[in-house]
Amino acid sequence: MRPQPKEALSENRAAFLGVEKSGKDQRWLDRLEPSDANRATLIAQRHGLPELVGRILAARGAQVDEVPDLLDPRLRAFMPDPSTLQDMDAAARRFADALIAREHITVFGDYDVDGGSSSALMRRYARAHGHDVDIYIPDRMTEGYGPNRDAISRIIDGGTQLIITVDCGTTSTEALSVAAERGIDVIIIDHHQADEALPTAVAVVNPNRQDDISGLGHLCAAGVVFLVLAATTRELRGRKFYSDGQGEPALLEMLDIVGLATVCDVVPLRGLNRAFVAQGLQVMRLRNNVGLRALADIAGLNSPANTYHLGFLLGPRINAGGRIGDCSLGARLLSETDPAEAQKLAELLDRLNRERKAMEGVILEEALASADRKVTEDPDCPILIAGSEEWHKGLVGLVASRLTDRFRRPSMVLAWTKSGDGGVRQGTGSLRSITGVDIGAAVREATAQGILIKGGGHAMAAGLTIAEDRLDEFEAFVRERLQTHVHTAQSSNGLEFDGAVMPGALTEDFVNLLEKAGPYGTDYPAPRFAFPAHTVKFAKVVGDSHVRCSIQASDGSRMDAIAFRATQSPIGDMLLKSDGRPLHIAGQVKRDTWQGRTKTDVTIDDVADPLKQG
Repeated sequence: MRPQPKEALSENRAAFLGVEKSGKDQRWLDRLEPSDANRATLIAQRHGLPELVGRILAARGAQVDEVPDLLDPRLRAFMPDPSTLQDMDAAARRFADALIAREHITVFGDYDVDGGSSSALMRRYARAHGHDVDIYIPDRMTEGYGPNRDAISRIIDGGTQLIITVDCGTTSTEALSVAAERGIDVIIIDHHQADEALPTAVAVVNPNRQDDISGLGHLCAAGVVFLVLAATTRELRGRKFYSDGQGEPALLEMLDIVGLATVCDVVPLRGLNRAFVAQGLQVMRLRNNVGLRALADIAGLNSPANTYHLGFLLGPRINAGGRIGDCSLGARLLSETDPAEAQKLAELLDRLNRERKAMEGVILEEALASADRKVTEDPDCPILIAGSEEWHKGLVGLVASRLTDRFRRPSMVLAWTKSGDGGVRQGTGSLRSITGVDIGAAVREATAQGILIKGGGHAMAAGLTIAEDRLDEFEAFVRERLQTHVHTAQSSNGLEFDGAVMPGALTEDFVNLLEKAGPYGTDYPAPRFAFPAHTVKFAKVVGDSHVRCSIQASDGSRMDAIAFRATQSPIGDMLLKSDGRPLHIAGQVKRDTWQGRTKTDVTIDDVADPLKQG
């Protein structure tokens, strides 16, 4: 399956429904390229699907013969030989040695969902073999991301014989040199972009290291960990470890954690990742993981879990511990087996998440004001930079995402550290980017040139530490590197659609097929439909900033709809002040259960006035 085409404006493509400028100042486009139309029809005909579902699949790169695996993504159809990853066999041998010898193992993880999930997978796997591991999650506020010399020294002083880093470690050459100096083996399991030189380790299993040709660079860390566990099981099986009454671990039962991490780490939902998520959701619906069960209950999840629930209900709560509380809470919850303790952890994470929302709201308001001033002064600025000593460093990434969404350009939000001795302040920053602008590469280059104290990341997200007296230099550096890329990305400003529908067409059977064509996420977007010339009824503000309404077609069919965070925006104004005139509504169809009742409604993405087009 080829990668999903980016939402890009093409001068040769007609505007969908004739919308040249919407409420979000976007041009509407048909997601399906004209050259793919015949394939969409063939998919529908050969597999007995509605034409619209055929279009949805074809627009996401599906080939005719791939459709059965896409509609039912099984692990066996996508699972590679783990040994295709560089250093995999060495990692499996060393981990197997440690399990057999009952060595003292410490797993060093990251404080986000992917890091917590990866750490929990390692613990659950060790326990399945009658052993256990220590988990060390660094404190975001005092230690920052990844291994540091002091932490590695303390771990070794505690008697550890093997250190396994998960979701980190690839660029921690200096910190991990402590282990090499003291004769302690290290296994690195990661997915972050790597330099050519790697730390000293028994194995560096990372599909994004420069000499890895596995083609699995789209996996999150938990996905890579799962492959390491599969390889270790094969290694132990080869050594006849399971012939003396020791049962093999039920790896498939751990896919709920892998699926959670895959969605929350926003990696592309294609290939193996689709199987991880699809089967992970099935496992999660069995509710056998007591930690996830407790968290789902406290989050009010009373319907079968889907990717939205993972990304917006469960993930933020797990992340809350790493952002403003105890960074180890997520890993502890996901590996917990005692229901009473899981309940306590879930309640704590839920409370921290509420506190996180309140703190984020204050920071966001201040950051938006700063960004508005910057854009007014310099409309072509390629990056927005905002910072304060009063901002919590655990929340700057969330705020950067909101700025990028609002202003459609890379953003960096900094938490400055107060300097009590008159020295130069340092800032801990998170950056978020837009499609087509590789912010991670720019950060790594700036780090190599000494502009930053440290930094790294992906194309779409990065983190750094910077001295205040180098901030202007970094901004100039980014402007030079990214100005052209940002301009090109911004000029390709189109919102893509899978088709036009009316509420009456969204039958239960059709919505079932839409769900079957999922799971949806990064690089495999959820279908977006246009509801042409619909009348808005009963529009009102709910919560702090959402607009809820009903949309009605000319045939009388109607659906409930909601536009999140829409007040004081052009979309919110159009919905609240429509005065009965028809509007084109853009949205995604969502099905949810509330108090035992399942219903389908629309999440509104955009609105356009038909009379103001052309």
